[in-house]
Amino acid sequence: MRRRPVLVAFVLAAIVAALPWLPASGQQGPIKVGLIQPLSGPVAASGNYVRMGAEIGRDWVNARGGVLGRKLELLIEDNKSDPKEAASAAEKLIVRDQVPVLICCWGSSMTLAAMPKVEEYGVPLIVETSSARSITQRGNPWVFRISPPSEMEATGLESKLKALGIKKYDFLAVNTDWGRGAVTAFGEVLKRNGAAQGVVEYADQAATDLSAQLTKIKSSDADTLMVTTSVEQITLILRQAQDLRLQRRIITTGGSSSPSQLIKHAGAAADGSYHVLVFLPWFPEAHPDPKLAKAFVDEWQKRGFPFDGLTEGFRGHDAVITVAEAIRIAGKDDRRAIRDALWKVNVTGTNGPIRFDKDGPAGKESGQNKPLIFLIQIKDGKVMLPKLL
Repeated sequence: MRRRPVLVAFVLAAIVAALPWLPASGQQGPIKVGLIQPLSGPVAASGNYVRMGAEIGRDWVNARGGVLGRKLELLIEDNKSDPKEAASAAEKLIVRDQVPVLICCWGSSMTLAAMPKVEEYGVPLIVETSSARSITQRGNPWVFRISPPSEMEATGLESKLKALGIKKYDFLAVNTDWGRGAVTAFGEVLKRNGAAQGVVEYADQAATDLSAQLTKIKSSDADTLMVTTSVEQITLILRQAQDLRLQRRIITTGGSSSPSQLIKHAGAAADGSYHVLVFLPWFPEAHPDPKLAKAFVDEWQKRGFPFDGLTEGFRGHDAVITVAEAIRIAGKDDRRAIRDALWKVNVTGTNGPIRFDKDGPAGKESGQNKPLIFLIQIKDGKVMLPKLL
C-alpha cells in the first residue's frame, strides 16, 4: 500500500511531461506585446508604416537576446481607422491574449477610445503617435505617450515664427480630436506671437474633395494656411489648392506629412510648403544618436520598405524599445510592474532620449515624453532645412 502514492506520482509526472502545450522545465515562452494600428481604412498607410517600424524594433531586440532571456512577440490588431474598432481590439488583446502591455493606436480618437479599456483592466499603454492634449490630461495613470501633443509641437514652432513672419493664418484640419486639438494649440501660440486668426475649416477623415473648404479659405486675406491631417489628405489639399490658385504659405502639423510622399504624389503643388516633423530620415546627423538614426533608415531600406514611410515608421521602433526597456527594469512581464517601470525608463530612440514626465491630474498622472521638434521645407522637389531658421 505504501508504494501506491509513489506510483501515482510517477504516472502524473509522466503525463505532465508529455503534454505538448507546457514549456520544458526552466523555459518560458515569448513576451507578448499588443500592437493596434489602422491597417485598413483612410489612414492605413501610416498605420502600416508604424507596424513595419515596430517589427524592426522587435527583431533588433530579439537579435540581442530578447528581454529577460525571452523573445518579444508582437500581437497585431487592425483598428480599421475607427475608434470603436480600437476599443474592441484593445479588449481582445487584453482579455483573450493576456498581453501585459499595449502600443496603440495612431489616431487620437482611436487612442482615446482604447484608453478606458487599459484603465479598466490595468494594462500600460504606450502611445506612439497621437497628439491630442486630452490623452495625457484625462487622468489615466496607465498611459505613456512618446509622441508630442499638439501644444508641444506648437511650442517647438514658436521660435521660428519671427523668421516666418506670419501675420494672419487660416486653418484646415481633420474633424477629429487630433485636428480640433491642433487648431486650439497652434492658435494659442500664433496669437501670442501677434498673428491674427482667419478662416477655420474642418474636413471628414475620409473626405477626398476639399474644394469647398479651400474656396472659403481663398476668400481670406491670410498669408499662411495651417493644415492638420493625414498625409493622404495633405496630398489632396496641396493639389486642390494649386488648382484653385490659392497663393499662400502652407505649414502642416502633426509630424505625419511624409514630405517624400508629398513630393512624389503632389509634385510641384508641394513646392514651398513647410512641415513640422519629429524624425528626419534625410538628415540622421540632426538627431542625438546619428548612428542609430542612420542604422534605422538603412534597415528600413534594406527590407524594401518605402522611404516615404520613415517619418511614421520610426514611431513603431521607438515604442518597442521603450516597452523592452520597461520590461527589463520590471524584471517580469507583469502589467503593474511594467507600468511602474515606465517611470524609470531612460532610453535613446531614433528621435532622441525617451523618458516620461508626469502630466495630468495629481495622483492620476499619465507619462509624457519630450521629443525633438523639427521644421523642414520642400523646395525644388527636395527636402531641406530652411536656411532662414
